[in-house]
This record gives sequence, structure tokens and C-alpha cells, in this order.
Amino acid sequence: MKARIYVFIVLVAVASSLATMVVYDQFIADQSGTDTLSSPYAFTTAKFPVAPSGMAPVDFTYAAALTTPTVVHVKTTYKQTSAYSAQSDMFRQFFGDDFTWESPEAQASGSGVIVDADGYIVTNYHVVKNAEKIEVVFFDKHSTSAELVATDPSTDIAVLKVDMEGLPAIQFGNSDSVRVGDWVMAVGNPFDLSSTVTAGIVSAKGRKIDILGENASTPVESFIQTDAAVNPGNSGGALVDLQGRLIGINTAIATPTGTFAGYSFAVPVNIVRKVVKDLKEYGVVQRAYLGVEVDVKREDVGGVYVSNVVPGSGADEAGLKEGDVVTHINSTPINSFPEMQEQLSKYGPGDKVNVSVLRDKEKKNLVVVLKNQKGNTEIIKRETNETVSSLGIETEELSSREAEYYEIEGGVRVTGIKNGKIYQQTRIREGFVITAVDDKKIANYNDLAKILDDKKGKNVIIEGFYPAYPNKIYNYGLSL
Repeated sequence: MKARIYVFIVLVAVASSLATMVVYDQFIADQSGTDTLSSPYAFTTAKFPVAPSGMAPVDFTYAAALTTPTVVHVKTTYKQTSAYSAQSDMFRQFFGDDFTWESPEAQASGSGVIVDADGYIVTNYHVVKNAEKIEVVFFDKHSTSAELVATDPSTDIAVLKVDMEGLPAIQFGNSDSVRVGDWVMAVGNPFDLSSTVTAGIVSAKGRKIDILGENASTPVESFIQTDAAVNPGNSGGALVDLQGRLIGINTAIATPTGTFAGYSFAVPVNIVRKVVKDLKEYGVVQRAYLGVEVDVKREDVGGVYVSNVVPGSGADEAGLKEGDVVTHINSTPINSFPEMQEQLSKYGPGDKVNVSVLRDKEKKNLVVVLKNQKGNTEIIKRETNETVSSLGIETEELSSREAEYYEIEGGVRVTGIKNGKIYQQTRIREGFVITAVDDKKIANYNDLAKILDDKKGKNVIIEGFYPAYPNKIYNYGLSL
């Protein structure tokens, strides 16, 4: 009898053990990693989606090694004038308006990108603006002087040339294919720290921040916005993708302090490519215009709202009308005026583009022949004149729309001032619009050159105005 009791007890013990194991497997082992004693809650391991097969971690080392040798340090020297300092005002009381107070030479620096093995370098216009001397320091620390080939204030791009061959040139990418969220790397020389790289992502595209209007009558702003750290000295440097391909030229930062505060802006490489090609070949950008005015305040129309069509323009001849909404240019979606500018900046006068518009809720496709600012398809070449060159100024002609706005026949705007007769003898500042010389009207560069040639060796009065004070006429005496 006792033996049976012992057997029964053993069987109960075995059954209890098996039951305990089953309960552990089902209710406890599944909760591994949790502290059941200290927490009344049951936790399970979070399950996250697995990254797509083949996705590699972000690595900037290849892009850095490939691009740092192609980015240079641009150092400039220029004369500065303190036209409104207390000292200069005091001396003018005795010597008159022809006095110019000169302070010592100033220096500044930025960055540049080698775009051609034969010595062509692209940088920002504002980096070399008014520079008397330009020095380029390469990745291996050797330096040489550089010549300013040409500039385009409308895009803040300038092209330099050094007398060297076999330089490491950067590879061009495609800014149209860049997407918001893509990783990018900025290469430059912030605060004179050579060959510095920073990384971030593309925060936005097609940004207009209204910084180029001071230097140009028709600014083109459609910046790539990134959060890669960019500081003074980075201007003119490279914005590249993970393959080390150039996708933009770093140009500006949004900041309340003067240093990086979260966002930087770059000129898209597809704009840069066209500008550099034109500046090398013609000395001036062959800019193409659609021939419409737009209402930038109407952002809810699904495109760009046409508020006016310029008579005789390509848009007029193609049949665009007021009230049309431009939605695509050559199959590229257009959602804002900067995006439209960016696409048009890739073409020249005479090129044809397909423009898709919405008219009364119906889609229409029109073929537009683009024209230049003068309303034709001719090539515009940079005009130079020895007498004008002696003035030491950079100029651009007023557009017909500007001339109409100011109610004048035309004029020549001073976009830059170097060490020449204007700098030495007058108080003319950048932005001044020359409208007459000795009471003879100036409508364009050729008018200015002809009149100055006729007055060579004489004293003249230059007349004009500043756009900020369009109703006030200024007169400056000048000895040619």
C-alpha cells in the first residue's frame, strides 16, 4: 500500500514539473528580457522594418577624397573707400566732392571649384567683386595668381583662369535629379580653414531668398537648401553628392548672426554649367526669356500664374495668354516662379521649349521659341571699350522693363567698382545708373562708349540716379 502511495507521489511530482515547464515556455520565456519582479506590465520586443536589401550605411570618405583636391581657396585684395566716414566728410569741406578717403588695402577670401583641367575655376561673383588681385591656393598648398574671365551677377557666378594645365577637375552631376532628403557634402574654406568638409541633407529646392537683386536687374534665384554647415569662406565652394559629383555652388546662409545657423543655399549645377559655358565662350550669359510676367502671390493654382504676356515675345508668338497657368516646361513640373527660372536658365535664345499650361481647366501644350532681353535670338557678346575700361567699373544695361518703370530711354548700371577713374575721382557707388554724359542721353553701353571716346582728354559731367532714390538726379565731375 505504501509503495503505491510513493508511486502516486512521484507521478504527481513529474506531472507538476511538466506542467511548470509548459507554463514557462508559453508565458515566461516569451517575455525574456523583462523584469517580472519589478514591473507589473508585460513587455515584448519591438519589431522594426528591415532596411531594403543592399542598402549601405552613409559614407562620405569617398566623396571627400575625390572632391577636396578640386576645391581651391580664393584670396582677394581690393581697395576700399570710406565715402561717408567722419574723416572723409571733414576733408571734403576743404577739397570738395572730388576727394576720396582711401583706407589701406583690404583682403577677403572664399572658395572656388576647378571645373576644367586647363585652369578654369568657378566661384561666386561676390567673392571676387571689385577685387584688384586674385590669388588661388590649391589643395597641395601651392598658389598662383588668377585672372577674372567674366562674371554673371544675376546668378552670383564668376569664372577665373589660372595659367596651369592638368588640374584635377570636379565631375558634374545633375541637380534636377537631386531629391529632398538626399545626403550632400559641402567642401570649402570657412574662416580660412582650408579643405573643410561638412555634411547634411537637401532640405528644400527652388528656394528664393532675395539676395541677388542688389547686383543684378534680373536675378535668378532657385537655390538648393541644405543643412550642411556653411560659413564665411565657404562661398564659391562645392556642394556634392555621395559620389563626389558637383550638384551646386555654395553661395549663402540664412543667419541672424553672420555665421551658420541651420541652413545654407547653393546655386544648382545645371544653372552653373550653362553660365560657365557662356562666360567662357562669349564673356556674357546668353539668357533666354519666356516673355511673361507672373503673379507670385497666387500659389494655389498648381503652377505659375501668367499675369501678363509681353508683346512680341516668344510666349506671345506661341499663344500664351493672361490667366494661363504654366505647369510644366519640357515635362519638368513647375510649381513656383524660381522653379520656372531654373528650367529656363538651362536654355539660350533661339532654343525651343515645350510649355504645358492650364487654360480654363483644360491642358494645352505650346512650343515657345525663347528670346533674349532685346527681344530677338541673336548672340550677345560682351562689349569692351578702352575708355570705359579706364573708368574701372563693371556695368550692365537696364532692361526695357526697368527703363519703362523709371520713365527713361535706357541706362547703364554700375555693378562693380575697381581702382580706376571712377574710384579715384568720384563718389559714385555700386548701383548707380548712368543716364547721360554732358547732357547727352545714354541708353546702352555703346552710347556710353561712343560719347566717352568723343570726350577723351576732357572734363565731363556724368549724370544719373540711384534706384533707391529714382527722383533725385546726381552729377559727378570726371576727367578723362
